[in-house]
Amino acid sequence: MRPRIVYVHGGGPKARRELLTSQWDKALFGHDMGEASQMAYWAPVRYGSPLPDPHPDPLEGLPGAVAEEGHPLLEDPAHFVSRTLADADGAAPLGGWLRDMTYLAEALALAEEPRPGPGEEPLPRSVPRPRPARTALFRLLVRQTFEDVGAYFFGGAGPAMRQVAEEALDEAAATGDGPVVVVGHGLGSVVAYEVLAAAPDRRVDLFVTLGSPLAVPAVQECLAGPRAVPSGTALWLNASDARDLVALDHTLRPEYAPPGRITDLLVGNGSENHHGAAAYLSSPLVREPVRRVLRRTG
Repeated sequence: MRPRIVYVHGGGPKARRELLTSQWDKALFGHDMGEASQMAYWAPVRYGSPLPDPHPDPLEGLPGAVAEEGHPLLEDPAHFVSRTLADADGAAPLGGWLRDMTYLAEALALAEEPRPGPGEEPLPRSVPRPRPARTALFRLLVRQTFEDVGAYFFGGAGPAMRQVAEEALDEAAATGDGPVVVVGHGLGSVVAYEVLAAAPDRRVDLFVTLGSPLAVPAVQECLAGPRAVPSGTALWLNASDARDLVALDHTLRPEYAPPGRITDLLVGNGSENHHGAAAYLSSPLVREPVRRVLRRTG
């Protein structure tokens, strides 16, 4: 039996396909999976070239912006929302989600700012970055996610992005005869969901959504069909961190018919923006169900 796993990455420019697939494999399994895994690599639909090696992906929870006074990513949240809405052509219906993400980012950056311990106690060994750096990091995630989701639903990028996922799933079905697992992160979970929902005969043993916005009402209103578990999907696991700005709403179970078919899990995402794909993939609550399904022999 030859199991297959198909990854669908989230927003923003990414490392080249082979490197990104290897990074996800190692986070989820601890080693490269070779031909058993493949990445539905839709980044070229939106971005002209991959991130240079070994440039880190800023949306993985590493600083991606210069955190200085006056930097546009540190402006007042109200100004940030209005300016981003003005810049994002056609994405105004998602404005409520943008506003909520932006203000949560501000609150998280403030709440997680390092502070001296009481008395003479030393600071903990590991502390978050100072607030300016964290604010810039959160704002970058908010803006990039919002712009990519707007392009997907309203900017004409959706069909091409879905085609990439369809082709990856077709290849997995053609080259494997074992269990199939699909993992979608962030916007990738939306792309994967719409592809699976449009193909009722496509068999998937486990669908995993990580840091997904599929529970956000503004996103749900943009979906092509009614909210339902794809008929060919046997199991659906939805994992998110309560601090993940992209997920924002964390319960898919009551939103997608029939009730009770989805398992929602709150997991800890230790990346600095609480949305990093590698941090989700390395969570035991994500790794173990994937491994169990892929070990099935029939």
